[in-house]
Amino acid sequence: MQLQETNSPFSKEQVELLNRLLPSLSSYQKIWLSGYLSANQHGFEEVAATTTLEQSGLENEVSVQTANQVKTRDITILFGTDTGNSKGLAEVFSQKLEDQNFNVNLSSMEDFKPKSIKNVQDLLIVTSTHGDGDPPDNALSFHEFLHGKRAPKLEGVRFSVLSLGDASYEFFCQAGKDFDKRLEELGGERLYPRVDCDLDYEEPAAEWFEGVLEKLKEDQAKSTLIEGIQGQEQSITDSSNYSKTNPFKAEVLENINLNGRGSNKETHHLELDLEGSNLTFEPGDSLGILPENDPAIVNAIIERLGWNPDESITLNKQGDILSIREALSTYFDITTLTKPLLEKAAELSDNEELKQLVESNNREDITAYADGRDLLDLIQDFGPWKASAADFIKILRKLPARLYSIASSLKANPDEVHLTIGKVSYHAHGRDRKGVCSGQIAEQVKTGDRLSVYVQKNDNFRLPENPNSPVIMIGAGTGVAPYRAFLQEREALGTAGESWLFFGDQHFVTDFLYQIEWQKWLKDGVLSRLDIAFSRDTAEKVYVQHRMLEKSKDLYQWLEKGAHVYVCGDEKHMAKDVHQALLTIIEKEGNKSPEEADDYLASMRKEKRYQRDVY
Repeated sequence: MQLQETNSPFSKEQVELLNRLLPSLSSYQKIWLSGYLSANQHGFEEVAATTTLEQSGLENEVSVQTANQVKTRDITILFGTDTGNSKGLAEVFSQKLEDQNFNVNLSSMEDFKPKSIKNVQDLLIVTSTHGDGDPPDNALSFHEFLHGKRAPKLEGVRFSVLSLGDASYEFFCQAGKDFDKRLEELGGERLYPRVDCDLDYEEPAAEWFEGVLEKLKEDQAKSTLIEGIQGQEQSITDSSNYSKTNPFKAEVLENINLNGRGSNKETHHLELDLEGSNLTFEPGDSLGILPENDPAIVNAIIERLGWNPDESITLNKQGDILSIREALSTYFDITTLTKPLLEKAAELSDNEELKQLVESNNREDITAYADGRDLLDLIQDFGPWKASAADFIKILRKLPARLYSIASSLKANPDEVHLTIGKVSYHAHGRDRKGVCSGQIAEQVKTGDRLSVYVQKNDNFRLPENPNSPVIMIGAGTGVAPYRAFLQEREALGTAGESWLFFGDQHFVTDFLYQIEWQKWLKDGVLSRLDIAFSRDTAEKVYVQHRMLEKSKDLYQWLEKGAHVYVCGDEKHMAKDVHQALLTIIEKEGNKSPEEADDYLASMRKEKRYQRDVY
């Protein structure tokens, strides 16, 4: 049906333009355009709009139609995060929804009142998984409430979950799976299926966003959000154009082994030049390094499979192309075996042993095989392989960046960033093994070389807003890195707040990292107290939690006067032991029951006075 000048308010030129445009539009585009014009109705002069409606006799009909188009359900976005990735994604999605006139409430799980979940209309959860399938620290109380007897029925609540994790861990994305399952059990309606993301989360997260958005407002055109997610990484580095997807090539200024002669550890102090990058960071943030794989392993894989190292292959959906050698060196993960990888590999091999391993779905057997092995082991153990290089490489995941706590203050060291990196090395299954990035730093990186880096914000590990608040810093080994940044920052600002450091390692003589700096800060008053524990120097092993228990009375007094407690280091052992020590101290010195001590520490966490950066 053609639009006529005589039966419309348009000029002859406008009628001609519309008659050329309208037939080319799909039904979906027409609906979107209708909604767009309705949403922008208030941009027209009110009198003219009213006159037009009255003349057409459609005032009531159009008013009802417009109200239906503009009316949307309220959306609540909750995030649980340790490193800041979930928070960043939640913020991006919130902004995208607000830009399209949705009503959005964004909150961390610890700041959200759990009881009010029954009043939520559409709930979007973005969460990482911590440790052995646990929720992040700032999601613990919400997780406990939701899985407790007091959780309300959620009829009428629609939900969807985006879960971040690492497929190499046994309980991959378990926190997200738990939330997804529990929300359904409570009567919620799944708005869009849960998506579980591996370390390279940008694209699947964007697809989840787009799917959710389409469900929320199917009368609007789909939004491509990958650019928005990548923009999140730019926004977290303020005015810098550098991000995870566009890393800065930082020159190495210093690369020093901090351990003394005879130590069985190798800990590198790395100083990088950020001049010209406009990258900014705060104490508590991390630096991401995009590492490269060991050339020896790359060469061994190519040789074993008989590939041409110079053959070009397509890397991803964007069509990026590299040679096989470059792809295995810089783009693909070749050192981690995961259950999904073994399942895909079984399809490319006739080896019955491999097929039985994955078909049995025995988690313990799969974990036992994958532990300490890499892609070269898989190739050697389960050949022959019937796939081309291009087909084989498709089953590999992208090489993940490595995050390291920043060990310096930008105020104290302008245009520089310092890191404390412990080399990972061990012997397993007949071969010497080493960490991808830590091995590269320790064995290959020299002064003058360049590393691809970006800043990863971590708002869950911050110095107190009140500079006079006392801080208690607890760390072992490289876990001391952020405390060097804390004290550099406080020294640069002239902060008066007291500080207490508990540091532990193996040997006093060879492993007392940054010893001279701590002693200088003690002398100058920047550091108020220092307690050290070197576990291999005495017949009975002594760790940081033992030093804490020895000073329990003083430590509790610090807590009572508002001290902020920080824990950085190994999550499975040190952080758990420290947590238990804190509970013991609160119970003993505060004359509290175990339940009251637990509530005391939970309250500190909610007040952001108990923060952990654990791995």
